Formats: sequence, C-alpha cells, structure tokens
Amino acid sequence: MSAYPELLHTVLDGTDVRGLAEFYRRLLGLTYRPGDEPPTERADDAQWLVLIDSQGRSVLAFQQVKDLARTTWPSGGVPMQLHVDFTVSDREALEHHHSRALALGAEVLLDRTDDPDEPLYVYADPAGHPFCIFVG
Repeated sequence: MSAYPELLHTVLDGTDVRGLAEFYRRLLGLTYRPGDEPPTERADDAQWLVLIDSQGRSVLAFQQVKDLARTTWPSGGVPMQLHVDFTVSDREALEHHHSRALALGAEVLLDRTDDPDEPLYVYADPAGHPFCIFVG
C-alpha cells in the first residue's frame, strides 16, 4: 500500500470537450487514450476524454459540461480557480511555443516576457482555462 494518493491526471471542464482535448493534444504532443480517438463513422458525443503521454501515462482529462463561466482574470470578477504551468528550456523555445499556442487558439492574458528571472506568458485556452508557459 502506498503512503500517499498518486495524482492520476488533471481534469478540465469544457462545453466543447473534443475541441478542448484537441487543443491540448496538439499543444503538448499527447495522444488519446485508446477508445477516446475522434469517431470517423458517427457524430462525436464524447462526454469524457483522456490524453496520455508516450509512455501511456494519463496526463489530462476533459469533462463535458453544459455551462462554464470563463475567468475574467486578471481584472477580477471570476477568479482563475486553477491553472496549469508548462515550462520550456529558453526564450527561443518560449517564443516558438507562444506562436504555436496562438495558432491553436490560445488568447494571451498576460505577457511577462520582460521579466529577466522568469519570462512567461499567461494564456486562456479555447474554453477560457488559464495556463502558463515559462522559461524554467
């Protein structure tokens, strides 16, 4: 028996669960858990999807919800409640992945690339969940 519970994955709610999963699949180079791939012969009625890494470990999951209040951070009103951090090796990689995130549909919430100690961008994914990419 393990002394502590083990984190399985982080679950993000979304009103377009497939679209949100696709955003992160493409951003992070993940794959669908077997059986969660997009259907080819029928309409996509997914309610729950899981993305895995190259070793088959669960990384992110997505749950369909009817409504989702988008965060208004940093201006107040609706707080972040949770965000995901991703690191890259250097400023060149930061700018590369910044361009990719924007092309995939992310929206910049904060540009702190002028910080000499920890340059970063804070984004909203297509569902409005905040996430950061920074040099770490």
